[in-house]
Amino acid sequence: MQMTNVIINFRRHLKRRNYSPHTVKYYLNIVKQFVLWLDVAIEQVTDKKIDAYIDYLHDKRMQPASINCYLAIIRVFYSYLKYEEQVKLTNPVKSGRRLRVPKPLPRPLREDQIDQFFDVIKTKRDWAMFRLMLRCGLRVEEVSDLTLGAIDLKQCKIMVLNGKGSKDRVVYMSDDAADALDAYLKLRRHYRVKKVFLVDKGTYKGKPISVRGIQKRIEYYAKKSGIPVCCHRLRHTMATQLLNAEAEVETIQDLLGHNWITTTQRYCKVSNVKVKKDYFKAMQVILSRSENEKVQLPQISDTIGVATNTERR
Repeated sequence: MQMTNVIINFRRHLKRRNYSPHTVKYYLNIVKQFVLWLDVAIEQVTDKKIDAYIDYLHDKRMQPASINCYLAIIRVFYSYLKYEEQVKLTNPVKSGRRLRVPKPLPRPLREDQIDQFFDVIKTKRDWAMFRLMLRCGLRVEEVSDLTLGAIDLKQCKIMVLNGKGSKDRVVYMSDDAADALDAYLKLRRHYRVKKVFLVDKGTYKGKPISVRGIQKRIEYYAKKSGIPVCCHRLRHTMATQLLNAEAEVETIQDLLGHNWITTTQRYCKVSNVKVKKDYFKAMQVILSRSENEKVQLPQISDTIGVATNTERR
């Protein structure tokens, strides 16, 4: 079996299934790494060999979630070999084969941390980029890919095109986010580039800023402000703030573009002011009932005592 041709055909297979270019590239890189690691023919791989591969990934200090992703992709590749290439084999990655993954709760920023972080940002571009993440819940890729045509400042809304999972959605801008974006758009209005956020200095000045470029900026401000923040943590903060303002979980799900509401419900476990209010409100009712019952108990005892004395007479 010519492995190069197989991988080329696998790429075509993924494209036919309408996988995004980023996903196709990611799948192929993982498959290539796996094939290069093997010391046996691809069709001779057993579950024991997969165990050895997991050990190899562990030795590279890879996280369990990443290892699970590798296993899932390798399983997809073997399914392709079996059903599309008609290779006689047994899929060595069993269904449901996963490492146990810890599920840490999202960590939103406090209000004082938000202020401290934005206090060190002095450029209009960076202020607008990170306000959109904080107020609109945009992912870093969505900020990098944002185009002028997707923005409606009058209605304070943004059309997110080809978000994660190739899904489109509408998000809305708060007044401070809209003002920040408007100020930056006026600053870069002489550039005839569709992408909104551009490199502001150096060789690539005027070119669209990359995902890594945005990440480097937030890493710089995180170090300067002393606040442990990343792009995704701003998104977590937005979700938690909406929840604490008693927004419906389904609304937050739509704004964040989550496929499953269980993903959004994770925020219900974090700093939920509504849960706190409901708890203490319910406790007041419970404690007041308990006090009333204590007051009534002696009266019941007296009545029983009287009845007993009457019977004796």
